[in-house]
Amino acid sequence: MSIQRTLQKYMEDWKNISGLDFCLLTNENETFITTCSRSLPSAEKLEEFRSGNALVVANASRCLCKIIHKEKLVYILIVWGSGESVPTISQLAVCQVQSLLEAYAEKSDKNVFMQKLLLGTYGEVEAFNRAKKLHISSTASRAVFLVETRRQRDEHALATIRNIFSARTKDFITSVDDSGIIVIRELSSTETDEDLEDIAHMLVDMLGAEAMTQAWVSYSNTANDLLQLSNAYKEAKTAMEIGKIFYSEKNVFSYRKLGIGRLIYQLPVSVCEMFIQEVFGNESLDSLDSETLAIIRTFFENNLNLSETSRQLYVHRNTLVYRFEKIQKKFGLDLRTFEDALTFKLAMLVSGYVTYNYNKNDRS
Repeated sequence: MSIQRTLQKYMEDWKNISGLDFCLLTNENETFITTCSRSLPSAEKLEEFRSGNALVVANASRCLCKIIHKEKLVYILIVWGSGESVPTISQLAVCQVQSLLEAYAEKSDKNVFMQKLLLGTYGEVEAFNRAKKLHISSTASRAVFLVETRRQRDEHALATIRNIFSARTKDFITSVDDSGIIVIRELSSTETDEDLEDIAHMLVDMLGAEAMTQAWVSYSNTANDLLQLSNAYKEAKTAMEIGKIFYSEKNVFSYRKLGIGRLIYQLPVSVCEMFIQEVFGNESLDSLDSETLAIIRTFFENNLNLSETSRQLYVHRNTLVYRFEKIQKKFGLDLRTFEDALTFKLAMLVSGYVTYNYNKNDRS
């Protein structure tokens, strides 16, 4: 919730309790928050109050109070009402507003600190000193989650994630660009990689149910101190990229479990192109229709079991045999044998990686 909405709620509560009206004015005499439509004091009177030494000025109908934050005048609080209790209520309101400004400023400072930390801006000493000043543990174990949806700057998804972690005051939710939402989770001594995977799946499920959006979540290895968070963020980004390239059927990607995709991702595109040419010759995966590709993927998922593939796809076994014989004639690979199936599977992954790089270069 923004500081403006929070202050509005507080002032409406104060009005309901005290029967008084409240208004916050900016230094430009613009209304920031108000509970009424009363006429404001003249610009001359407001300027006279600003330039004077008094923090509070009261008359028979209203009370003017200065709101000081970080040694600067940021707002004037106007409280309309009469009676001996008005100045006291006004002072209590000033204290509450100043406390809220301090809390939001600290929250903002922590957010900026974490953003710079993720980007590797701080040195060791500076990071330790800033963390100490902001009351952030420098030795706690943490993991970085990266959440992406179909929309950039997805405010609904951000609000959903903030709500999910609202009770966890030591976790941080931020972003450093438009690509995704970052969750920095402080871990207990008993949490394992399986727990992190459960959290990632929970985020996918909750965003689907609450924000009505498809989401992908990647997460890093454990960072044991603040300076390791920069590497953890890079791990989460790498896991997201590799996961989307090689495991498009999944929504959760762990940096620790990237499989063969991790190796292919390190290869030069030119080497990948040579491998594809070696396997497919003048043919390509694009020459296969979507139904055939779906059959191949299901066949691989069922460990080259024809009968199980036939059952899942509701296709006669002989029809599958015929399909695989056509593939063998086209590419010279019999997918019913382990070695040829492995070669074809690798070629599919490498081909997807090459296509991704072509599209990436086109976008840039």
